[in-house]
Amino acid sequence: MGIITSIIIGILAGYLAGKIMKGSGFGLLINIIVGTLGGFIGGQVLGWLGIEWGEKFIGQVITATIGAIILLWLISLIKKK
Repeated sequence: MGIITSIIIGILAGYLAGKIMKGSGFGLLINIIVGTLGGFIGGQVLGWLGIEWGEKFIGQVITATIGAIILLWLISLIKKK
């Protein structure tokens, strides 16, 4: 997967996770960071569960979005303490 595709997936995943968890996106740079980290987290978690959507773009966006939601949820837990 190319760097441009990774950035696009990161933007989409970060934006979607922001909408789901908070109601709005966080801005382009934060969306990229959250989406990219989410892609790693989502890939790991779904891999542990035996779920794999392959290399299709939509599957990668879904995986990264799930991971980004997990990341934002963990951050919200830390912020509450």
